[in-house]
Amino acid sequence: MSCILDYIFGLYILQGLLLACIMLLMKKILIAVFILTVLICATVAIILYGRGYRFSFNNGRADLSGTGLLVATSNPDGAQVFVNGHLTTATNNTINLQPGSYKVRIFKEGYFSWEKNLIIEKGVVAKAEALLFPTAPKLESITNIGVNNPMLDPSRTKIAYTVTSQAVRKNGVYVLDMTSRPILTLQNSSSQVADDTIAQFSKANLAWTPDGSSILASVSGQTAVSSFLLTANTFNQSPNDITETLLSVNSSWNKIKEEKEKAILDGFPSKTRKLVMENFNVISWSADETKVLYKASSSATLPIIVTPRLIGSDSTPEERNLKKDGIYLYDIKEDRNYKILDKQGGEITLTWFPDSKHLIYVHNQKVEIMEYDGANVTKVYAGPFSDSYVFPWPDGSKIVILTNLGNSDTFSNLYTISLK
Repeated sequence: MSCILDYIFGLYILQGLLLACIMLLMKKILIAVFILTVLICATVAIILYGRGYRFSFNNGRADLSGTGLLVATSNPDGAQVFVNGHLTTATNNTINLQPGSYKVRIFKEGYFSWEKNLIIEKGVVAKAEALLFPTAPKLESITNIGVNNPMLDPSRTKIAYTVTSQAVRKNGVYVLDMTSRPILTLQNSSSQVADDTIAQFSKANLAWTPDGSSILASVSGQTAVSSFLLTANTFNQSPNDITETLLSVNSSWNKIKEEKEKAILDGFPSKTRKLVMENFNVISWSADETKVLYKASSSATLPIIVTPRLIGSDSTPEERNLKKDGIYLYDIKEDRNYKILDKQGGEITLTWFPDSKHLIYVHNQKVEIMEYDGANVTKVYAGPFSDSYVFPWPDGSKIVILTNLGNSDTFSNLYTISLK
């Protein structure tokens, strides 16, 4: 009888332990579910906050309203941000705005202001990225022996030029390397690659090879033109005479250029490639190859390729109705097209700024820099300079001009204009 009672008692104990384990397990499950619910709610709240949603109370009722985000940055930073004429914040910062159109102005003392109309959408981040240029830039000479016909290389890091004002061994062809870091001044950045002892290189017409490693120098003689290939990074004791093979050399260089152009186009979707080939006479590609500056080959309407349109893209009004010979810029990533200039005669004096977000426009003895969509045209220099010889420094910190500073009794030299 006692054995039966012990057995029953043991069953009660076992049942009690089992119930205790189940209760503990249920407690842990409830805690885990609670923690998971909190994490999910927190994640959703963070996502909603990041997309501009805010809780507010109207008439005692909670309301979740959607706003947009404006990210305002500037270079240099520490500028004031005005929204619809009201000082709202400073760069670099993010503010919430109700959906709508806003006039945003970014200003820093000593710099030209930046202005743009931006569209704020619910849950979308809009960017105001201002590159500010000084109102009183510093002018500094980088040559002092006279410069003629400077030519920028394909990599946009070197400038070749000729010198005619010196003795035979000082005259010739020089190369300015804008990526070098001279110990003293920028005047130490140039090196001579040819003199006038073998041919009159000081009077040569210069052109860069497609890879930027050499310079084609065409020297006019009494009866004919001789062509030499000069290595760009060293002095040429015995310049390579390619006069007899110039046609085949030019043909191979043109082939290299065509292959490079084809390689760029082949990297795009077929619709984009067709769009470019049928409507664009390409002037130049941006350094990052995401935008193309071109002259319209015919009057046409560009079809929309990217559908739906990208959220948060540039809100500057685009122009998809092309007029023949007008100058436009096409943003490949965003599938947006902007009118830059009306029909232009002669050579186009538009070049890319190194950041692929701005263009340098040279006209009427002025140097202007504009955003790639044509907005914020800023006149950074209006002094004397020769022809259209204006080149950007590779890091965007300055531009190079050729000028005699208005003094006809002196030789023209290369000067930098500081942009920072």
